[in-house]
Amino acid sequence: MADKSNNALWPDPQDPYRKEAILSETQLHPPITIAMASYNGARFIRAQLDSLAAQSISDWKLIVSDDGSTDGTRQIVAEFARTRPSGQVELIDGPRQGSTRNFLHLTQRVDAGGWLAYADQDDVWLPDRLERGVAFLHGRIDAAIYAARTTICDEALNPLAAAPHFPGPFTFRNALIQACLPGNTILANSQAIRLLQATAPAAEAAGIISHDWWAYQILSGAGASIMRDRAQVLLYRQHRKNLMGRNDTARAKAARASMLINGKFADWLARNQKALEPVTSRLLPENQRLLERFGEILKASGPNAFAGMLRLRLYRQTRTGTLAVLAAALTGRLRIPDPKNTS
Repeated sequence: MADKSNNALWPDPQDPYRKEAILSETQLHPPITIAMASYNGARFIRAQLDSLAAQSISDWKLIVSDDGSTDGTRQIVAEFARTRPSGQVELIDGPRQGSTRNFLHLTQRVDAGGWLAYADQDDVWLPDRLERGVAFLHGRIDAAIYAARTTICDEALNPLAAAPHFPGPFTFRNALIQACLPGNTILANSQAIRLLQATAPAAEAAGIISHDWWAYQILSGAGASIMRDRAQVLLYRQHRKNLMGRNDTARAKAARASMLINGKFADWLARNQKALEPVTSRLLPENQRLLERFGEILKASGPNAFAGMLRLRLYRQTRTGTLAVLAAALTGRLRIPDPKNTS
């Protein structure tokens, strides 16, 4: 029976058979496709490609979807491909509509019979990035997804801090108002891929902002097994062109708080809702009802939205985060503007 709790546990690190189990489990697995979106990433992409080559699991395929780079990115990928077995690296044209749309394009392009790992062009993976995900997904027959923590680094990859650890639970009540699965750490099994591929067109039509938040919503809503490993599996490079940077500093927290006030967070919620509503049949019945009620909250006045959030028991992974969203709801900052009242 599928684990509907979304609270799957990593093997006990004190188990003397743990290492042997991981080695056994990672020897046999479906083909893994690494999906990388690229655009003018020549400064950093070679280091990332080399880290893929250094993975403890070597039987993967890389698809790089390039959005029209003009800085030599495509040439670097082609050069890397020539050093790898024939067919292991494929370079394709992206939709040229931004990173999120590119990852949705890749999601629909990968083999649904295999497993999927998302990759950013400017990170550096640690050697066990894939291995740890494979060990978790091994033997699971229903939809499942693995994610982990990152090591936040400066532009030169000097470590700055560990990304925050979230204890869970990782459920649809959390996913509706928080993105918790870092996309660059994700490994999804074939059942999860089929769910994502079936729902990606609606996400494209809705213009979602974050592919990893969307994946978390779809899979938690469908009752998939979700693992967010405490381990740090990659070096998350910070530089001025990051689309989504670190979120653990005072400045980053202030910037995110401002999104609750200026309407940006409300816009993201509205887009997510628009992406989910056409595919509610893919969700568990209780989550279908939850989504419907959340849609009502996004149209409600401040006090009614606040009361609705409390009734639904929506939460973020920290008490402070939950209170911030509740305050935004109370002041009407989550409300979707009524098109009838706009000129």
